[in-house]
Order: sequence, then structure tokens, then C-alpha cells
Amino acid sequence: MDSATRNAPGTHGEPRIRAATPADLDAVLAFWKIAAEGTSISDDREGVERLVTRDPGALIIAEDGGAIVGTVIAGFDGWRCHLYRLAVHPDRRRRGIGGALLMAAEERFVQWGGRRADAMVLERNTLAHRAWDTAGYGPQQQWRRWVKSLADRAAGPSPR
Repeated sequence: MDSATRNAPGTHGEPRIRAATPADLDAVLAFWKIAAEGTSISDDREGVERLVTRDPGALIIAEDGGAIVGTVIAGFDGWRCHLYRLAVHPDRRRRGIGGALLMAAEERFVQWGGRRADAMVLERNTLAHRAWDTAGYGPQQQWRRWVKSLADRAAGPSPR
């Protein structure tokens, strides 16, 4: 997907898939409160704005009639392709929106030379498990996510 759009609004009754712009950020955050499972430390205006500024094509949205009906973050660090925040409005699920968003994300990765995509999926979100499985993704049991909050470091280095 280029930074413009996959299809024009209203084409075949499908939502328009496009890269988010700074003007979309408040609507994206509001949408995630309705459609996304769980929250992230970056689910705030500052975090999403930093994403869109640093990588303008990473946040992909599906919109219909001017309303956001789906999102995915397709981050590529030059080595790995990472998917986050695949969300579809509860009233619009099982209509191909998630698949269209993933297709756009995968096309983005291929354009950058990506070889494999991984997704962050909550263990408890069994509805998402079915969607990811349908899209051809599967869990890698030998891996676990290890995390560390950097919030304490934002104030500056700690004395030793």
C-alpha cells in the first residue's frame, strides 16, 4: 500500500484503507477504546503522534463514511516486521476489514524487504486468535515476550 489509499471510499462497499495522518489521532484513540482489547502504555496522544511522525505509513486505518472502522500498526525496524493494534469495530467484524488491513500491512512489509511478520496478541483474546489464525498466523510457543517499562528512565538517568 502506498501512503495514499488502497481503494476509494465506497468502492464495492468496502472501507477505504489508508495511512493515518496527524488529523486522525484523536479519532484513533477514541476508536481503540471501543474496538481494541486491552491497553498499552503508548495509548495516548503523545505516543500515537510519535509513531505517525517517525513512521508515517505505520498506522493503517480502515474508514467508512469518514468513521474509523479498523486499525493496524505495521512497524518495520529494518529487520523485523511487527503488527500491533489490529482492531475492528465490534459492529463491523467478520466482514473482511481485518483481512484488508493485514493485507495492506503485509504489502508494506514486502515493499520494505520484510521476510516474516509477527503480531502481538493477548493470550485471553480468543476472538483475535481466530482472526489471526484465519489470516495465516500462528503462535510460536518457544518464544515469550519480555518487557521492561522505561517510564522511570524518562525523567533521566538514575544515580548509581
